[in-house]
Amino acid sequence: MPLVPSADLHTTANLRGAALMVAAMALFAVEDTLLKEVSTRLPVGEVLMIFGLGGMALFAALIMRRNERLIHPALWSRVMLIRTLFEIMGRVFFTLSLVYTTLSSTSAILQATPIVVTAAGAVIWRAPVGAVRWALILLGFAGVLMVLRPTSGAFSPLSILAVLGMLGFAGRDLATRAAPPVLSYAQLGLYGFGALVLSGMGLLIWNGPAAIPSVVDLVALGAAIVVGVTAYSCLTFAMRMGELSVVTPFRYSRLLFGMAMGILAFGERPDTWEIAGGGVIVVAGLSIMLTARTRKPAAR
Repeated sequence: MPLVPSADLHTTANLRGAALMVAAMALFAVEDTLLKEVSTRLPVGEVLMIFGLGGMALFAALIMRRNERLIHPALWSRVMLIRTLFEIMGRVFFTLSLVYTTLSSTSAILQATPIVVTAAGAVIWRAPVGAVRWALILLGFAGVLMVLRPTSGAFSPLSILAVLGMLGFAGRDLATRAAPPVLSYAQLGLYGFGALVLSGMGLLIWNGPAAIPSVVDLVALGAAIVVGVTAYSCLTFAMRMGELSVVTPFRYSRLLFGMAMGILAFGERPDTWEIAGGGVIVVAGLSIMLTARTRKPAAR
């Protein structure tokens, strides 16, 4: 049997990782569409609770199959508690943005998450960020302002919901990097979906009683749960399979899928500013990754 060159194996791993990342982003866009559609008939808090409970059930089954602990002592660490708070913040405001604003603009603003993570990492962990990368970070924030247009008549205060959701997800990602390594992706998934249940409970207490879901609602929520868990798993496998510098840029494909689903499912029509702002965010994010990649050899 002929041996496969290590370079070919490396390339294959990167290709598979990139494909899984694109698949994850497409599935996340489908999940967003389903949750937005169901939230037009059911309270947002109830949607989050049902979605969270379903995701917890699937990840709990996976954890038991892997013979892992459902409740790991590391769950109560300070980092995990901070992660949970940011998860709640991200999910609540992101879902509210899906309900009250367009899927296109919400998806565009969400793309700034890695840029915020880079900026926060430089401040919190004093990660080396030169003048060029700071300029790119500012360019990414300018892209967010292009989508929001705070000084124009087209500005909607509800757009701030997407910004708050994005900041919550950025904080979650930062906390995940510092999470105890003993926790598996399935355990992190279980606790993440558990945060959705807490989020939903809080919203129901604040915004009114639950409603009885129809069969159509339950089917849509069930599909969102399966799609969401599958997307999360694809994302995790992608990050572990290929090089981060090769695989991570494909996260920005979510913007294309989000805008496409907004147009097809809800008849949205992203304007020039939204498209241009989303493009600026993507260019800034990709450039930050490329500059980080080219700087690595010089640091050794």
